[in-house]
Amino acid sequence: MLNADQIEAFERDGAVCLRGLFAEWVERIAEAIEANMRDPGPYAAENLNAGESGRFFDDYCNWQRISALESLIRRSPAVEAAAALMRSRSVQVFHDHVLVKEPGTAKPTPWHQDAPYYFVDGMQTVSFWIPVDPVEQTTLRVIAGSHRWEKMVLPVRWLNDESFYVDRDEYLPVPDPDAEPDRYPVVEWRMQPGDAVAFHFRTVHGARGNLTAGRRRALSLRYVGDDARYVTRPGRTSPPFPGHGMRDGERLREDWFPMVYPAPA
Repeated sequence: MLNADQIEAFERDGAVCLRGLFAEWVERIAEAIEANMRDPGPYAAENLNAGESGRFFDDYCNWQRISALESLIRRSPAVEAAAALMRSRSVQVFHDHVLVKEPGTAKPTPWHQDAPYYFVDGMQTVSFWIPVDPVEQTTLRVIAGSHRWEKMVLPVRWLNDESFYVDRDEYLPVPDPDAEPDRYPVVEWRMQPGDAVAFHFRTVHGARGNLTAGRRRALSLRYVGDDARYVTRPGRTSPPFPGHGMRDGERLREDWFPMVYPAPA
């Protein structure tokens, strides 16, 4: 499914664009996004303040109640691609994430890493960012090699940029690659429906607002591999997964985070 150059790029840069990986799944992904928007879950968010233009919707952890999302996270090409990119003998579901920027949305997605929001640690992790609309200006932007930084970036709230955790000392400040382009090498790709960007949970990424006349709908599917373990963070994680009962160093419980590779009998 993937070639050696793609896997090498993922390991080197923390992200790689996979052309056409979901070409036969675009309609199903679009249906899943619309189903989620019609029936938002408890974590759904509108990420604009009063007076800001457009609409920036996101929601996650809905695959267990929306059948279209369950099919995608369990049976789409993401599963085998995740195993190859992570060089992992096993693949566990972490969660799904729908992100929609309607036309005229000026607000960007802040620069961030996913890892410090999550209660999982390990180097075998991957997210697939899959647009179902052509992406020219509202591309996913990544800082190449940032998954190898010794410290993680301070997680902030998208609505107001407030710190997610109280303890700031163990985190790096949020970078500004546009202000310091020589310091932060940014990679981005123009994309067609069915393409995907696969990136590491520790890869710093963001996106511009959507000032075009078209929608920008995307689905992220997130997985972990052999070395992923539960870790306590200094505050409420996002997603929070309340009542999980796991302890530091344990693998994620398979009844909540099912094993999808190798394929169950």
